[in-house]
Order: sequence, then C-alpha cells, then structure tokens
Amino acid sequence: MINHKKLERIYREERLMVKRRRRKNAAQARVPAPLPTRLHQRWSIDFMSDATANGRKLRLFNAVDDFSREAIAMDVDTSITALLVARILDRVAAQRGAYPSAIVCDNGPEFASRELDRWAHQHGVRLDFIDRGKPVQNCFIESFNGRVRDECLNLHWFVDLADARRTVAAWMREYNEERRHSSLGRKTPHQFAAEWKSAMETAENAQNAFTAVPTAPTAIESIEDANNPAELTL
Repeated sequence: MINHKKLERIYREERLMVKRRRRKNAAQARVPAPLPTRLHQRWSIDFMSDATANGRKLRLFNAVDDFSREAIAMDVDTSITALLVARILDRVAAQRGAYPSAIVCDNGPEFASRELDRWAHQHGVRLDFIDRGKPVQNCFIESFNGRVRDECLNLHWFVDLADARRTVAAWMREYNEERRHSSLGRKTPHQFAAEWKSAMETAENAQNAFTAVPTAPTAIESIEDANNPAELTL
C-alpha cells in the first residue's frame, strides 16, 4: 500500500497529470457578521489534522486576522492543548503589539475550556462561539483552511514533525508576503496591514499636530482682557 501523498509526488516528478480537487466557493455565513474595520478587531482560530509518512498524527492550529487576512499563527504539533493555545495567542499578541477584541471559534474542547476562558477574561478578549455544526459561521478561517489543505497539506508528504513545521512555516510566509488578494485590492496581507498601520499613524500625527496649534482669542475673550488690564502680563 502506497501513501497517497507519495503517489502525488511521484506523479509530479514524472510530469504526469495530477488531478487537483477543485476548491469550493469560500464558506459564507448565512447571517454575515459585520466586517472588521481595523487590525486586531477580530481573529479567527481553528484546528486541522494530518499525519506523517509513518502514520503519526499531527494537529495544526491556525489563526487569522479577519481584517488583513494575515495568517498570524500556524503551529504544528502532535498534541495541542488549551494551555498551549493560550500560549500561542500570547506569543502572537506580543509579536503584533495587541490582543484582539474578539476571537471567533467553534465549540471544540480546547476552545470551550476553562483555561481559554480564563485567558480571555484576563486579556479582555471576547470569545464568539459559532453554532454547533455550522462552520460557515466562521467563514474566514474555513476559507483559509481550504487553501491550507489544497495547497500545502495535500501536496506534501511529511517525513516527521520537524519536516511538517518547516513546510507549513514556508507556506505561511509565502501566503502572507507573496499571495495577493482581490479582497485587499490585489495586495498581500502583510502589505495591506503595513499600509493600514502607516495610514493610521499619519492620521494620528496629523490630529496631534492640529490640536497643538494655538488658536486666536475670540472676540469675547479680547473684550474681557481689555476690561481687566490688571490680569494682562507684560
């Protein structure tokens, strides 16, 4: 019996035709949630499963910023507990300089655990659980997972855990830094996020400069000053 991933790799090496599964249309919630309008407003998280060549099971934890479409975490391990999920989210928040306002997730045991609930309370993060059996309500991460499955997991035969981590990390970099999205104006997720941050900083600096500009006294203030010469300073 031959591993299906090895068979696909042999087909590619021999330049044979490899039938690729067509991606279904991106999942869309029946009652669309309001689109985020800034970074860190809402993240989406989910798990995926795969295996190494010798059958060792792997779990992949994915996290996406719904505003910029950035893949902010893709962690691979043989087991990922709720405590590890919290640590991963802490790491991502430290790297990005902020915790999200909300996180969308399903009702899996790791996400519905006391550990993650405690973590969310400590950092002021709202956990938005989708309805059971309705993954379309978490459409951003579902669409992302489809790409990961088609373009990464199904096309690679992982020798071991280390190989899986290297491959997934390389795919994540390519997705964030080279993949252009029509929903982002044909920009990559990293480019879109960087330009948004720059625009926000420019707007903030302009606002600070505006409030610092001295204003001329009003007519009433001038009359009051004239009527109270003792308060004037030379």
